[in-house]
Amino acid sequence: MSVTTPVDTFSVQYLAAEDISTAASLIYQAYHDDPVLLNMLSYNDENKSVYEKKLRSLIREELSSFWQEKQPLIGLYRNDKLKAVACVFESNSQLQAQRYWHWRLKLMLSAGYLQTNQLIDKEQTIRDALKQKGNYYFLAFIAVDPHFHGQGFGRYLLRGLDDLVKCNAESTGMAVFVTRKEHIEFFKTEKFEAFKHLTFNQVEGELLFKSIIEPAI
Repeated sequence: MSVTTPVDTFSVQYLAAEDISTAASLIYQAYHDDPVLLNMLSYNDENKSVYEKKLRSLIREELSSFWQEKQPLIGLYRNDKLKAVACVFESNSQLQAQRYWHWRLKLMLSAGYLQTNQLIDKEQTIRDALKQKGNYYFLAFIAVDPHFHGQGFGRYLLRGLDDLVKCNAESTGMAVFVTRKEHIEFFKTEKFEAFKHLTFNQVEGELLFKSIIEPAI
């Protein structure tokens, strides 16, 4: 998916290996103050540096697992420069809540045993809630370069993900878990619908789902 304007060329495509570090930086900035992660990684004013180290480790291991399992890492490029990224996995993939042992061990050593188990429990709860949806995609991370917030980059990236989902004849749609009200409203404007209210460690959020609707013949 690409669009050329009089000034810029935008494209949505699979992430290049050389852009993984940039993607990690974008995700880190976007999720630094995420309520679930703040709670899960035990943030407080006195351990900010420890929290940030754990968050970087978590993001690094997550991106590594997506890359190794060949799950979609999708980027929005402006003039060949990465400006937004989305990490997506298929529900029937091997990238499950019960991660393969070396990922789990590495994350435990970097983020902590309790935090790793909380992450796994969170993912399993979401998977259990979505069982009736069959084979779907789950949007684990989405991040836009903070210098370009409010310019529609996130919407353009989501519409690129629509193409990804529609190209899979077995997919029923895409799900995402969101905690902030403004983000919930944003996804709803892109035709995601509230599916189930969930709470993790006293942090509440909405599980949203966007169904794939085939055009009438």
